Amino acid sequence: MTNDERENLTIGAFAKVAGVNVETIRFYQHKGLLPTPERPHGGIRRYSDADVERVRFVKAAQRLGFSLEEIGQLLKLEDGTHCGEAAELAAQRLVDVRAKLADLSRIEAALAGLVSECRSRHGNVSCPLIAALHSR
Repeated sequence: MTNDERENLTIGAFAKVAGVNVETIRFYQHKGLLPTPERPHGGIRRYSDADVERVRFVKAAQRLGFSLEEIGQLLKLEDGTHCGEAAELAAQRLVDVRAKLADLSRIEAALAGLVSECRSRHGNVSCPLIAALHSR
């Protein structure tokens, strides 16, 4: 795709280049994460490479666990001069991730113990996993 073609994308082509579907584009517009281009009289809205990069930014931030609201805040800081504010948002996300990791470690330990108990029991005895789920 040439630069001219990337600066004059229909919504379908834009979605394909950005690696999302058309509904995602519309959703991001509705949420204010992506501007809606003007529609020329009787024409089709066109999107640019800058729009593609913005969607890729949103998707990358989502993969790091940022909410759409937080991504909106990051987009407002996008000029790069607000690194401290961006770092604060990332630090808050890091606290959340570490809490989730701690929860997952507890879940892993509980499940590993139950699986071990299940494997050590034989015959017509009550399943420790099923019994533990009933008692919780």
